[in-house]
Amino acid sequence: MKTKLAVILIGAASFLAAFTTQAFAGAQQTGRVYVMTNKPCNTVLVYDRAGNGNLTFLQEVKTKGSGTGVTLDPLQSQGSVALRDDGKVLLVVNAGSGELTGFRVTETGLEFGSKILSGGDFPVSVTVNAGLVYVVNQLGIPNITGFTVNDNAELAQIGSSTRELAGGALAQPAQISFTPDGKRLIVSEKGTRLLDLFDISSAGVADGPLPQVSRGFTPFGFAFGPSDSVVISEAQNRLPMAASASSYGLSASGKLPPVSRAVHNEQTAACWVTVTGNIAWVVNTGTATISSFQIANDGSLSLINAAAAFTGDGSTPIDLAASSDGAYLYVLLSATGQIASFEIDGSSLKPLSVVSGLPLSLQGIVAR
Repeated sequence: MKTKLAVILIGAASFLAAFTTQAFAGAQQTGRVYVMTNKPCNTVLVYDRAGNGNLTFLQEVKTKGSGTGVTLDPLQSQGSVALRDDGKVLLVVNAGSGELTGFRVTETGLEFGSKILSGGDFPVSVTVNAGLVYVVNQLGIPNITGFTVNDNAELAQIGSSTRELAGGALAQPAQISFTPDGKRLIVSEKGTRLLDLFDISSAGVADGPLPQVSRGFTPFGFAFGPSDSVVISEAQNRLPMAASASSYGLSASGKLPPVSRAVHNEQTAACWVTVTGNIAWVVNTGTATISSFQIANDGSLSLINAAAAFTGDGSTPIDLAASSDGAYLYVLLSATGQIASFEIDGSSLKPLSVVSGLPLSLQGIVAR
């Protein structure tokens, strides 16, 4: 009788354990979100991402460099934080001190790896592909400079890798990024309406720039989509209700052949963009909205919803990032010091939780 009772109790305990695990699976940590504070003593905030999309604070780690401390979209850039594809290395710009910091990504959080001068003045955006890193410097003589990085996040500058931007002192670069194959770099110039392309040699040295004129005014952020497409947001000189996005292809000739002309969304100041599947999400800072665009098989764009989400009057949404599984979207609210979370449902966004209490100087976010 005792043996049968023990078997029953063990079975019940196993069932309860299985039920409990299943019930709370949505709350277990499945990823991370990283946000740069851009404080005078610059730091990175690390959040655990649960299976249901909610964020839990994990740690704040110093970059050992300086941010600007300026509020309300202080760097006016996309990509001031970059995570290597394998998730092992995080790169962060220090605009105030003209430096770049590398972190090792561990199971327990971030560990400082190294810090190095950015090769210019006021670095605002960084990109990484395997062991290569490039940063774009916005002030002085705007340029890009290359570095190597290893698994310990140790950075070393690549000799003769600095290249000036085509727009010179008027460039006002917003973003730098490797193309998905790692063979080229693209830089968007807000001030000149130029898109700069650079070829990357086998030694990691950039050759260029080869500039071309953007389809819309004030090209800002960009992201890569299906069918070798590039989607670029256009603030259109921040004119009211005039924002747009354009798409381009990636050709072997080193150019960006236009696919879609500027597709307007009747919002203001389209600046940041990310892609999940065949949907491009564009943040409109002036109207505090997020627009959704369909990316067709040929890379062309069509507007789905001009205001798929609203982040609140006066919230000033800036950077955004999608989780690596494409299920959640996270947006920085510059005026309120918050992270707004959304569940992605096709081309729609469902508001989730909001994380508050971040410094108003925040800029730069990546997620996995």
